[in-house]
Amino acid sequence: MMTGEQYKKSLNDNRETFFEGERVRDLVTHPVLGPCAARVAQGYDHWYSPGSDAVSPLMAIPHSSQELKERIPLQHESDIVSAVTYQSIMTLTTVATRIGDALPQYAERIRSYVRGAQHRDIRIVECITDAKGDRSRPPGKQDDPDAYTHVVDRRKDGVVIRGAKLHITGASLCHELMTIPTKAMKPGEESYAIACAVLVNSPGVKIVDTTYAPRHPDARNFPVSSKIHMPEGFVIFDDVFVPNERIFLDGEVTYAAIFAHSLGLWERLGGLSGMAEEADQLVGFAQLIAEANGLARESHIKEKISEMIIHATLVRASLEAAIANCQVTSEGAFPDELYTNAGKYHAAANYNSMVRHLHDISGGSILTAPGIADFENEVTGPLLRKYMGTMTGVDGEYRARLFHAIRDLTADSYGGWKAVTNVQAGGGLYAQRIVTRKYYDLKSAKEKALHTAGIKTAEK
Repeated sequence: MMTGEQYKKSLNDNRETFFEGERVRDLVTHPVLGPCAARVAQGYDHWYSPGSDAVSPLMAIPHSSQELKERIPLQHESDIVSAVTYQSIMTLTTVATRIGDALPQYAERIRSYVRGAQHRDIRIVECITDAKGDRSRPPGKQDDPDAYTHVVDRRKDGVVIRGAKLHITGASLCHELMTIPTKAMKPGEESYAIACAVLVNSPGVKIVDTTYAPRHPDARNFPVSSKIHMPEGFVIFDDVFVPNERIFLDGEVTYAAIFAHSLGLWERLGGLSGMAEEADQLVGFAQLIAEANGLARESHIKEKISEMIIHATLVRASLEAAIANCQVTSEGAFPDELYTNAGKYHAAANYNSMVRHLHDISGGSILTAPGIADFENEVTGPLLRKYMGTMTGVDGEYRARLFHAIRDLTADSYGGWKAVTNVQAGGGLYAQRIVTRKYYDLKSAKEKALHTAGIKTAEK
């Protein structure tokens, strides 16, 4: 396993990262991206264990419902790059299980890659969403054939790929890019049915970063995002060579969708677990600010918080059901598809309503509360404490800190990122509806309805 310092040194490998128009030569010392690298390094130190056979708990494959459940709090403790590494490892493990009989050579490559990644203690991110071009047309009928990542040259020892992958959290801070098809492919689209692991410093890989990181000099006004922000990478494959041993699918269009579906399962489980935690946080903030405002006993406030509690409980129940009903195989434990997708859909579809309740309960000071430094000013501090306070025991600064946390979490740059990510991560809401319908026992539901109606068979 690597230490945090070893991880920082591993980033100095000539990778091409660009941020706000300039190439970043040193990620570790960069004023905006540097703290992100430091956060990943802290995770390395947190999980570090000496010994040549040690494996990070975030890279160990669960083999039971209990082990699957134990991974959830570990993901919440970790940085998002480490959490995505776990999802990447599990995505590939799921794929190996699903293609093992039909494509044993690829399945064995995947297993070998996973073992190597565990041993090297690397960080991996998921590259799935393509540039896509004209969304109404498939990959092979685009004006620009590079709209979807594809193979442009095949050599004896590997392939050359070209294209771009969007929305790749932490791409600049990982070691490898798990690159897979974004959707099912059809005959004639063989060059787009490519799945592989790409070294982030491979010649031709270029990453353009954006970020929701707060730029305010006083991080206390951003108590959430200042601690957890990560860059979003636009990953470009500008004729990148990938050796054979890193190729997990090459042209077998029938199996392209398996990669996307497998990633969707683990992305949605991660999203579901994250939103279960967030739902509890929203309830907590709603109750705290209602108490601070003196409105906790008002019936309409209690009703809103009750609705938020029910939402949080249902999201948590879906997560528990997805884990409790997991499928256990010789490869590992895999969450239940139905509960994972239905839970993720419910959590994402209702998130904005819960945030609306929180904003309604809190009031306009979410946006206009004075900064923490203003409470420390000898002139304004006493006056702000007086007028921001509401009653004995509720200090004005305490109330302002609650407002800042709520704004940062739900109504500022990070809040906007969360609102979009909760819907889009792991595929949009439509994708979860499709999978939910696929795994729901509709036949049994029809039989129950017929039995209730006293009808023996359904008419054709």
